[in-house]
Amino acid sequence: MDYKGICRSIIIVLTLSCCTQNPKYDIILQNGEVFDGSGSDPITMDIGIKDSIIEKISDLSGVKATRIINAKGLAIAPGFIDMHAHLDPILELSTCESHIRQGVTTALGGPDGSSPWPFGKYLDTLDQIGVGMNVAYLVGHNQIRKNVMGLDNRTPAEEELTEMKAQVQQAMSEGAYGISTGLKYLPGAFSEVEEVIALSKVASSQGGIYTSHLREEGLGLFDAVEEAISISHKANIPVILTHHKAIGKPMWGKSVKTLAMVDSARTAGLDIKMDQYPYNASYTGISILIPSWARAGGNDAFKQRIQDAKQRDSIKSGIIFNILNDRGGNGLTRVQFAKVEWMPELEGKTLKYWCELKGLDPTIENGADLVIEAQINGGASCVFHAMHEEDVERIMQHPQTMIASDGRLVKPGIGHPHPRWYGTFPRVLGHYVREKSILTLPQAIYKMTQLPATALGLKNRGRIKEKMIADIVIFDPDTIIDKATFEDPHQYPEGIHFVLVNGQIAVDNGKFQKIKAGKVLRKKRHN
Repeated sequence: MDYKGICRSIIIVLTLSCCTQNPKYDIILQNGEVFDGSGSDPITMDIGIKDSIIEKISDLSGVKATRIINAKGLAIAPGFIDMHAHLDPILELSTCESHIRQGVTTALGGPDGSSPWPFGKYLDTLDQIGVGMNVAYLVGHNQIRKNVMGLDNRTPAEEELTEMKAQVQQAMSEGAYGISTGLKYLPGAFSEVEEVIALSKVASSQGGIYTSHLREEGLGLFDAVEEAISISHKANIPVILTHHKAIGKPMWGKSVKTLAMVDSARTAGLDIKMDQYPYNASYTGISILIPSWARAGGNDAFKQRIQDAKQRDSIKSGIIFNILNDRGGNGLTRVQFAKVEWMPELEGKTLKYWCELKGLDPTIENGADLVIEAQINGGASCVFHAMHEEDVERIMQHPQTMIASDGRLVKPGIGHPHPRWYGTFPRVLGHYVREKSILTLPQAIYKMTQLPATALGLKNRGRIKEKMIADIVIFDPDTIIDKATFEDPHQYPEGIHFVLVNGQIAVDNGKFQKIKAGKVLRKKRHN
């Protein structure tokens, strides 16, 4: 018997078998309309995923995989990137369900000048507990200033500014993607622009970005936008006007000018972008109606000031002005309580309702007195219905506007949140794309994926492309919609069938999977 010939034949057969056998993937997405994130029209194609990576985009019919998902009739897009997220509850809500159910696979925390501290230790903690989606963070100017100066209303001494710069440098070295400011909030409202520029230069030197809750979004909006543009120029840093809007009736329609300012700055060579949530109401503390100077030193100092009749009159006058011209929207029905720990029965109700509950005429003056009372009791979070829909749509259509939720991780039944916490991204795709045609579907996806990935410098996310990380959302463009409302906010959206985070299925045929497939992203590290 020719054993050598038999052996050679076996080797040839085995070799041919290995060479002709179909490649094996962990997941294959079949027959879906693939929107790659670039703004281009979709193509019908299959996607092969292996070890968290998009390995192949081709016709993969007949190819084997551990899991095959038939996406016929569905849209396949890169996972959405939320450029403004309040991730504070993440230690308790680490699976990030309220964001992932919107199709979000990466979120940027540390907005509005607020961020965790110590920065690096906090990221290490998140690594240890695990997270449901990818998270990145900015270092907050307000947090840094508070570390060094408390709530003092003054310019920093030289040694204090040096310490603040050192803390920004520390956070950048520990993985921050840049610096955020909340110049409408304390203590950022007490800072001069030179301080902000000095700290932004530190972030810029490490390749960071600057995002800003502007100093004013109402009557002082134009000056505030100009200030942000000057910071970009003088600190040589990319700037994002975060949750860009025009607040208060006197400013309705004025987004025409702010967008022209952005265009002019970009023509001059500055990198200015915006992000926006798709609602005509904002959300923040009721203290936003109180003049900043009145809150210097914290709530105890505020309580002392209102004991003085002259100061109280001045504070009340400032609140009346803000109700008429700014967040108050010129009416007590436009201020809606969202979270009131000292009086939960107010949640979902308006400032007008509270006046009537106390037997007061619902006048602006009485409303101002109740704002003072709310602050004395510890404050409250409110929804402010003080924006115009035409400004929302105009800003959304600008080519440099990204979609961002400004939402907080939330568990159903807790408080009366802004519906953006549940519905931002599906609302854009359902309401503004399908129902109102404000954007095309490729445009909207680009604003949720490649544009923010480029802004953050994420080279391996935000696109459906071979060798990119498999952060993917699969949804039905005919049914996707937000369900959360201002009256009934605790509702998850509809129409999102699958969400993949780093190649793992976090939403499976509409059902949330309590896995922690996310990563804590640190700038300048491989993520």
